[in-house]
Amino acid sequence: MSDTVRARHLALAEEATVAALLRCCIREIAGPRGRVRTAGPYLTARIAGTPVRTRAGGGIALRFTGPAELLEGGSWRRLTSAELVGLIERELGAGGEVNDEFGAQVAASRDAIAALLAARERADPPADPWLASEQALVTGHPFHPSPKAGVAAPGYAPEAHARFRLRLLGVRADLVAEGGDTAVLDRLGLAPPGYVPLPAHPWQLELLAPDLAGPLADGRLIDLGHCPGLAVPTSSVRTVYHPGTGVCLKFSLNVRITNCVRKNAWYELAGAVELTRRLRPVFDELAGRHPGTRWLPEPGYRSAALGTRLLEGLGVIVRSAPWQVCGAGVTPLLAGALAAPPYGPAASAGAPPGVPEAVRARRAADPVTWWRAYVERVVPPVLDAYADHGVVLEPHLQNVLIGVDADALPAEVIFRDLEGTKLVAGRHDLSGLPARVAAALTYEPERGWNRMAYCLVVNHLAEVAATVAASARDARRPEHRERLLGELWAVAAEVVARHAGGRPPVRELLSRCSLPAKANLGVRWRRAADRAAGYVPVPNPFVRAGSAGRSGKAW
Repeated sequence: MSDTVRARHLALAEEATVAALLRCCIREIAGPRGRVRTAGPYLTARIAGTPVRTRAGGGIALRFTGPAELLEGGSWRRLTSAELVGLIERELGAGGEVNDEFGAQVAASRDAIAALLAARERADPPADPWLASEQALVTGHPFHPSPKAGVAAPGYAPEAHARFRLRLLGVRADLVAEGGDTAVLDRLGLAPPGYVPLPAHPWQLELLAPDLAGPLADGRLIDLGHCPGLAVPTSSVRTVYHPGTGVCLKFSLNVRITNCVRKNAWYELAGAVELTRRLRPVFDELAGRHPGTRWLPEPGYRSAALGTRLLEGLGVIVRSAPWQVCGAGVTPLLAGALAAPPYGPAASAGAPPGVPEAVRARRAADPVTWWRAYVERVVPPVLDAYADHGVVLEPHLQNVLIGVDADALPAEVIFRDLEGTKLVAGRHDLSGLPARVAAALTYEPERGWNRMAYCLVVNHLAEVAATVAASARDARRPEHRERLLGELWAVAAEVVARHAGGRPPVRELLSRCSLPAKANLGVRWRRAADRAAGYVPVPNPFVRAGSAGRSGKAW
């Protein structure tokens, strides 16, 4: 790789890192403390008493259209990620709470993005459009301070177009821990008599090597080599698609990515099977009411009963794949890819990675029609699941797939990943479940509403709307994009209102002045578990949609 190419990758990674950090600062620090101002095309935030400015649009999605700049000595100059980290440390450390890992995590994320860009240029994308969309999220979560920290193994990274062979273990039959339907796992390879096959992620086996030494030495586990065929990692890194069986497999991965160590806790293994059983009639009803609604069941799990660490570390959950549930002529695409802004050389052409050209062209030519079809697919089942069934889906951008038809219009929606799906406390009989499993499956009503509102509106619709507005053929000028964005939110508000009826929890989406936004910077600074993440208020774009065609302030 030439020095010029390496410098380009580092520059793109630096730009993405500064943008994500600044979004977090505006949303979680400067905005709530009244330290954000707009003047002409510029948005200026004061962080640790220092003015930082950039050109911004996109409503609450905060899409920056120019470099972030720091005011120093009476003049503006480009802001670096290291300088912004220093301002954040001064701001958040003023109360005495210090995080000596924060800067290293941000730098690691930036370096990982650069490495992924380099690896991506050397690899061929999948021919399958669904898998290409899964592998498109190169810069990661736009509102996380270190979205790619922990992703240090491009050989397993979806963004690097990785493909790899799974490992196969044999678990002594009397030590198998499983639930539900796991028959598909037996198709991944044969185990000798007295053993049961257990697929494993090769990266996880590297991480667990010290713990596995004893069971492999005494025969409780045996190494059976590799599974046939190549597995393809999806956007969640640890969940892979195995073409030979046609299913997805969700592995544990003892790596912190964003806020979570990505392992299947023992109660989540059992909870996936329990939720699959309980959600079947719910999704049958939703699909009857809203044709085109799909979901990916998780019918079974398998692991080894070798203590909690290995039970969780070797646990694998079977999940249906989208091609198994989509209708004829429908192509599934990751919502996150449809929301991703273009980066690097693609930016000038308005071409985000992982989105088929036909979809980009249709969306650019007729953004309002395309958006209306999108919202009509995604919003009603989420609202009905919550209000009528007491089910909190988790429709953030990596948990939703959009099925586009032959006309490149959204025709189906597919919900996945039951780890984040919860039942509203008090509306379900969980008396027959172990207490820890039941607790992990439930949200109190307020917490459930916050999660639904955040994932659906702030995380999902806001990002897709910003991308639709920015990529529209007739919205090249900033004022045109903002006017179109206001029109898109008006369409979304009309869809929500039409499906709200007299249900107060749904109508609150339209009436509250602010909506909850997850505070990823705060939880990373405190080094807390993801479940401890709080929320900060952001202006409700539904409330502001009708104000002179504008989408409202962004903080």
